[in-house]
Parts: sequence; structure tokens; C-alpha cells
Amino acid sequence: AIKYTPDGGEIKISSTEYPIEGKEDMVTVETVIEDNGIGMSENFQNHLFENFSRERTEATDGIQGTGLGLAIVKKLVEIMNGTIEVESELGKGSKFIIRVPHRFGNMPDNAKTEQEDDKVSTEIFKGKRILLAEDNELNAEIAKAVLQDVGFIVEHAADGVICVDMYKNAEAGYYDMILMDIQMPNMNGYKATHYIRSMEDKVKANIPIIAMTANAFKEDVENVINAGMNGHIAKPLERDKMFRTLADALK
Repeated sequence: AIKYTPDGGEIKISSTEYPIEGKEDMVTVETVIEDNGIGMSENFQNHLFENFSRERTEATDGIQGTGLGLAIVKKLVEIMNGTIEVESELGKGSKFIIRVPHRFGNMPDNAKTEQEDDKVSTEIFKGKRILLAEDNELNAEIAKAVLQDVGFIVEHAADGVICVDMYKNAEAGYYDMILMDIQMPNMNGYKATHYIRSMEDKVKANIPIIAMTANAFKEDVENVINAGMNGHIAKPLERDKMFRTLADALK
């Protein structure tokens, strides 16, 4: 909405709670984002939530983007068993409606205290530069958004070869950490880590490297540690667990 609404335009956001029939312990939260920006054609709306989908018009010339934003939003909404729909008219604006079910719950006081104690202060991440090696564009965009939200400066490498080249050509200390996907084309995360750990410059060779994998079995974690990495994060990413692992590696 912000990107495609010109200066002087208007964006409205509202959120309403509705009961779910037959489920007294649940509600549907409906969030509406409405703008009077450039809008979208009816034909483009049929492809709006597809990866890399962007409408090319005179009004969008000069506006940067990957065409992944709404695909990511739709994926996250569906993970929460929700829905997203759009109403739009070219030249008049757009309205997005997101509906997500939520269950009421009572958290014991001791659980609240434990949860608060377990949270990581994200101040440690501000200004830290992280090299993200991830071949899946959608996963990379999600990881970048999560990391940038807490202050990381993120640079992306699309596979292990690019990751190694970027790191090899950087000065020692330029990157504070590497977040390494394991399954990548051209060079996987294990080989990329081996190359980095074998560098003659010991400062560069000892950079913290955290693995990202779709598996969280004990043997997967052991393989990561045996390969010389400092930690393991399972996909899909869980913010609190991810931040604890990253904070431990930076200490």
C-alpha cells in the first residue's frame, strides 16, 4: 500500500474481531488495508499472489521490487489457516482483506515469566552484517525480512559458490556472521563451510556460521556441528529460537 500510493495519498488500516459460530473459544480477526493509490487491472489481480508477479504500467515505472511480497504474505496467512483477498480498480486504489482465526487462551503467570526470561534482546543484532546463503528466493525474502526487522544488515548469496566468492572478496571483519542453507545448487552448505574454514586468514576462517535446514533430527544437528558450523536453525524459521541461536553465536 505504501509503495504504490503516491505522496498525499491515503492508507487506512482497521482490525475487527468476529465470533466463530459453534466455537466459543475462537474468533476471526479481520484486518483491512485500503488505499487510494494506483490500483490494479482486473487481469493482473488473477496473478497477484504468484511468485515474481508485477504489473508493468507507466505508474509503476521506477518502483523497485521483486514481485514476491504478496506471495510471501499469502503463504504466511495460509500457514495460520487464514485467507487473503483483494478488491481493486486501476487508477482508484486497492483494498486487501485478511481473515485469520485465533483461539483464546489463558497463560499461567509462571509461564509468562519463563517466556519473558527466554526472550533475547535484539539490540545485539543492530548494525551486524550477515551473509545469507539461500537458493530459494521466497525463503530468502522471508529470512531477510525477519533479520532486517531486528537490525541486521543482510547481503544475499543465491548458492554456495556465490557465498564463498562474496566472502572471499570481502575484508576480514566485514561480515559478522554467515547464515548457511545446506541444500543449495553448485555448492552445498557443507562444502562452502569447509572452504571458509580452510582459509589462511584465521580471522575470516573463524566467522560464526549457522546452518539452516528443513530437518531438525539429532543426526542433522550433529552433522552440522561436525562440519564446523556453530549452530543449527530448522525451517520454517521460528523467530525466538532463531534469535537465541544467532545471539549465542555472536557472543
